[in-house]
Amino acid sequence: MTVESTSRDTARSTTTQESTDRPSAGRTRGRTAEGKPTAGKSTSGKPGPTATKSATGKPPARKATAKKATAGKTAAKKSAAKKTSASKASPKKAAPRGTAARTAPAEGPEMVQLLTPEGERVEHPDYPLTISHEELRGLYRDMVLSRRFDAEATALQRQGELGLWPSMLGQEAAQIGSGRALRADDYVFPTYREHGVAWCRGVDPTQLLGMFRGVNHGGWDPNSNNFHLYTIVIGSQTLHAAGYAMGVAKDGGDAAVMAYFGDGASSQGDVAEAFTFAAVYQAPVVFFCQNNQWAISEPTERQTRVPLYQRAQGYGFPGLRVDGNDVLAVLAATRAAAEQTRSGQGPVLIEAFTYRMGAHTTSDDPTRYRRQEELESWEARDPILRLRRHLDREGAADEAFHSALEAESDTLARRVRESIRTMPDPEPMAMFDHIYADGHTLVDEERAEFAGYLASFADHEGN
Repeated sequence: MTVESTSRDTARSTTTQESTDRPSAGRTRGRTAEGKPTAGKSTSGKPGPTATKSATGKPPARKATAKKATAGKTAAKKSAAKKTSASKASPKKAAPRGTAARTAPAEGPEMVQLLTPEGERVEHPDYPLTISHEELRGLYRDMVLSRRFDAEATALQRQGELGLWPSMLGQEAAQIGSGRALRADDYVFPTYREHGVAWCRGVDPTQLLGMFRGVNHGGWDPNSNNFHLYTIVIGSQTLHAAGYAMGVAKDGGDAAVMAYFGDGASSQGDVAEAFTFAAVYQAPVVFFCQNNQWAISEPTERQTRVPLYQRAQGYGFPGLRVDGNDVLAVLAATRAAAEQTRSGQGPVLIEAFTYRMGAHTTSDDPTRYRRQEELESWEARDPILRLRRHLDREGAADEAFHSALEAESDTLARRVRESIRTMPDPEPMAMFDHIYADGHTLVDEERAEFAGYLASFADHEGN
């Protein structure tokens, strides 16, 4: 798998940018730009014919027609009867909930963007960014290598080497941009999909695989990289982050805390509680929501009536929406949010508007609930392809760079495959070693009982 082929494969769509940028009628009908209902009004803002009433409040009586089109009615009835019988004879198969109306991403002036899908650099008045060609190449390298690792892990699960794998395909810009915006002393609380953030924090990719292979509960020391263990329980890490941030503030530190979660987790009570505590105590935490449009099989519109970033207003702290497929916009916005919260101004919510191009996990089949047209419209906005186009526009990377990166990508893939297949099984008794620091009577009893159970197998083998 080459770097170029990876980018080409994820950009198969023939959808033009003009069509993907234009809000679809299916998502905006019945609401104004501010999200208010428009029932009973025409596009000009004046009452439409459906709102017309008489002085008594009753709809005006219809005028009697001079003639009755009996022949036309008879023909219409026959036509309707034919259609009804035809529909009964061949019922249509229900389509997935992801309709064609969802294919166009909802964009607007509130979306922070510094790089268009065509790779053209644009400026934002509130989020300026000066970046060198070397830094651009570094971001591109991060995204390419993290995608290759993710692809290898998915393949290993299909080969039976992992029990499960949650792919981050399509979310590389959101993760690399935010991960590279942090300082070494900042602390990260991830979910189970932040493989790109782990890469930025210096966690060996092979260490991410142990939990999904079932040989450990997390293969790295959180304090060595300020990157907490993966959290499988949905939304609970936001509470951990808020509490940790409150501790940082009480200790007089100036580090920022990052809490990652998804659009589905935003409906969890834990997230609401974390928002409350962080706001009340002015905790230095950045809540980073990767809105990848689908909470497993539930679309975002079934999660919220307003854009997710606007939820922060109800808790008393700022929120913003950033183009999650634009690594430069994510980098600039996260830097600004982290600096703001470090300076004692309290929490910030960032909604990275992105898309999960793969399955929720390897046990999921997204074709059952979303349309191919929707996927293709987002593939045209592939974050890696977008930055590649920018590199080409700027002349920031030559063929030697891409060839070297392709070779590095292949080397990483081989190392991942070799590592997972030689990963040792844990010592069975080790599960009792890290429960209580000073020991516990019940745990000691369970350890002794389990040791006797294991010993019984040895006796049978000797017979």
